[in-house]
Amino acid sequence: MTESIHPAAKLRGEITMPADKSISHRAALFASISDESSVIENYSRAADPASTLSCLRSLGVKISKEGDRVEIEGVGRDGFLRPEAPLDCGNSGTTMRLLGGIIAGSGVRCTLTGDESLSSRTMKRITDPLTKMGAAVSARENLYAPLEFSGHIKGGIHAIRFPLPIASAQLKSSVLLAGLFGDDETEVVEHIQSRDHTERLLGLRQEPYGDGKIIRSSRSDEIPAQNYRVPGDFSAAAFWLVAGSVHKNASIRIPGTGINPTRIAVLEVLKKMGANITESNPSFEGEEPTADLHVESASLTGIELDPALIPNCIDELPVLMVAMCFAEGISKIKGAEELRHKETDRLAAMTDVLKKAGASIESLPDGMIINGNPSFEPNPSVYESFHDHRIAMAAAVLSLSGKKVSSVKDSDCTAISYPEFWSHLKKLTITSL
Repeated sequence: MTESIHPAAKLRGEITMPADKSISHRAALFASISDESSVIENYSRAADPASTLSCLRSLGVKISKEGDRVEIEGVGRDGFLRPEAPLDCGNSGTTMRLLGGIIAGSGVRCTLTGDESLSSRTMKRITDPLTKMGAAVSARENLYAPLEFSGHIKGGIHAIRFPLPIASAQLKSSVLLAGLFGDDETEVVEHIQSRDHTERLLGLRQEPYGDGKIIRSSRSDEIPAQNYRVPGDFSAAAFWLVAGSVHKNASIRIPGTGINPTRIAVLEVLKKMGANITESNPSFEGEEPTADLHVESASLTGIELDPALIPNCIDELPVLMVAMCFAEGISKIKGAEELRHKETDRLAAMTDVLKKAGASIESLPDGMIINGNPSFEPNPSVYESFHDHRIAMAAAVLSLSGKKVSSVKDSDCTAISYPEFWSHLKKLTITSL
């Protein structure tokens, strides 16, 4: 599918973001191993969280779903059944890495598979610590899915102290979830803050440690029922925060959006660049803070991105690169080599997109230098999405400020995280004065 993007004379209106994928995944996974039943409202309709539900059903978890309301009967830590076939995680790294931690802890025998993209992403980051914890797990070429879990090497899961080698919420969560099945405390030492949804939703014990913290998990931790409404996805909202900031005539309101402090580094960056973004109606959904966001046109200036912020805006970097193209002066991103290991090599993909648009950029091994221009008018082009939802949406946001129609190939990949993206784009776009 190829989607055409017409230049916008105005961007105006209100849109509600799809449910947060990261929280939806976790809500379902945690509910499955609780001893209670859970009701999750506003569960994500995207493809990735659907993969999580499918895998859990194959493990014997009773799940009923009506619209965006999901009811899950928890089976406790020891209630998974051995599945009859491999569990297909689709394109979802979150499903594979977090469910992998739970499978490792439970000792159930099964295989985790994924699509071509997921099967090309390294899983060694989780298989190494899970093996140290006593899980019998093997990977193709010792790196890639499928992951074969065949119980425990000797006895059950045992605790480890695990300093995180990189800032990764998925790696952190995988180890902590396996730790929930051990009698002694597993400790994860985190020096650079990554997303903290797992700690929040499970209520895990934490304490300061040097410049970071230690998070602990063990069988003594009660796994609470997951009864709440999933907030709107900030990562999805980021596309409109950038679109509204760089467009010359924009006013966009985004109600009920998650503003977890470990997720909104790009909001901090955009405000430092001069973006006109306000927050109102603060509230909570479960343990997650929310607010209404309002963005209007602004004059941006270039920025050198602090590498310490990258773990908490890694998914938003492609569209932040778009914002930098319209900012006055030079912007720099360094320390973002992790982008090369996502659904596609996002640094290479955004280099392709921005060069086609006529932006002045220099690609780096771990980032990009962008010479911005407030008067930048993207060339009309046919952009490759590289089958990556965030690249497709970044290219679309870029095209809204052009003078002629552009298009994005394989645009339906946006369904991975934001099925409503194209309809929301059409709703906000006013093509004539």
